[in-house]
Amino acid sequence: MDNQTFRYSVLLVEGLNITTQSSYLAFVILLMAYIFIMVSNLWILIQISVEKGLHQPMYIIYCNLPLKDVMGTTVIVPRLLRDLVTNPSERYITYVECVFQAFFNHMNGTTMLVGILISLSVRLSHCRSVIQNHICDNASLFKLSCENTVINNVYGLTFTVVLLVSSMGSVLLTYLKIAIVCLTSKNKATNKKAIKTCCTHLTLYSVMLVSGFVAIFLHRVSEYSDNRRIASIVFNVVPPGLNPIIYGLQVKEIRQNLFKFFKK
Repeated sequence: MDNQTFRYSVLLVEGLNITTQSSYLAFVILLMAYIFIMVSNLWILIQISVEKGLHQPMYIIYCNLPLKDVMGTTVIVPRLLRDLVTNPSERYITYVECVFQAFFNHMNGTTMLVGILISLSVRLSHCRSVIQNHICDNASLFKLSCENTVINNVYGLTFTVVLLVSSMGSVLLTYLKIAIVCLTSKNKATNKKAIKTCCTHLTLYSVMLVSGFVAIFLHRVSEYSDNRRIASIVFNVVPPGLNPIIYGLQVKEIRQNLFKFFKK
């Protein structure tokens, strides 16, 4: 990195393009959503940890989901809440903090391959000091540079397309197998339960898929920056809030413990 980069080691985050009155409403809504996400997901983690009947491989693996939701949301929402009540001209973030936020933001939604994605952006010197987004992500990082970013765009879009195809392919294959089992099975109760589970999962998956890829692709279209930011918030807030309801309450032991808690 050259001297230009060090001149802009502190960056300004644009944030959400909303009025002051709307920012307070958005703050309350996001704060309530964040509290719900943290309480519900941590509740599930605690229940799986203390309930001996849940100490099985299936539930241990399931712990990954609430843990991912807690970590992913914590990387994004607290910073967003602070910016909502901060003067737009004072929403500063250091370049190092921005890189860390971008890394964990992408890793939450994808895989460790995101390390290559971020490193391609970090290698660039930057001549700008404004993050043209409400959070730090890979596209926001390489937009800080005045260098040629063709490699970043090509790799980023290729990574996105590969992820989209592999994700949709695996889901399609899974549902196809479930459909075959349901068609060949004569157990109506089991089929009804499978269809109910699949419908809720497919709804949540669709929300993640659409909001995630809208946020990524609209980075290339500056006219729709507000739509991109809304899609990004939906991706980072809605699934972590719905996961405990859709998956957690389907576990009989967790559901019973929750009812006992409210009765007390």
